Amino acid sequence: MKAAVVQFPGSNCDVDLVKALKQFDVAVDVVSHQQTDVFDYDALFLPGGFSFGDYLRSGAIARFSPIMTTVKQAAAAGKTVVGICNGFQILTEADLLPGQLMQNETPGFICDQVGIEIENPATRFTKAYDRTEITLPVAHGEGRYYADEATVAQLNTQHQVVLRYQTNVNGSSDHIAGIMNEAGNVFGLMPHPERAVESLLGNADGQGFFRSLLAPVDVH
Repeated sequence: MKAAVVQFPGSNCDVDLVKALKQFDVAVDVVSHQQTDVFDYDALFLPGGFSFGDYLRSGAIARFSPIMTTVKQAAAAGKTVVGICNGFQILTEADLLPGQLMQNETPGFICDQVGIEIENPATRFTKAYDRTEITLPVAHGEGRYYADEATVAQLNTQHQVVLRYQTNVNGSSDHIAGIMNEAGNVFGLMPHPERAVESLLGNADGQGFFRSLLAPVDVH
């Protein structure tokens, strides 16, 4: 796999993500948000951080970066697109995923290890896991996923909800922690699997995410 990690002004999880991908022998480049051609890559990652200082709303300015036009084209072509934390916010702002990430129900920044339920284990992002309950780090102040009842119902019916919080730490609609698009190739999640790949640091539950990405794509 050849992957690109998109660096926006204010990205601060790009290095963590690059190191995690390299740990799994992925060929990875850091590319500028101003780049306009990413079609040489199999997978595109939008990392966590505070793109453009999170002015207006988280991800609201980043959606207009030149690279987002080609990210949308790559997604339409079936390439893997992943947005983690701020990257998830950017994907919703760019209409690549439904819903919106809002201020946590209890205002304030959450930084913790939280229980996650893998709601859909048969995706290109989760199929390497051998269990459905994992622990992943979260670090966000605007991580509350919101969508109207009809959208949430559709996400559930079409098995697009990939991850849920076991305890709803930020007040997200239906405990949603991560969703994918209908085609199954665009994934947004608030937890940070790239921060949970080293047993030495006490949590390696993120490894299954990266192993899943490297497995043959035969399911959605």
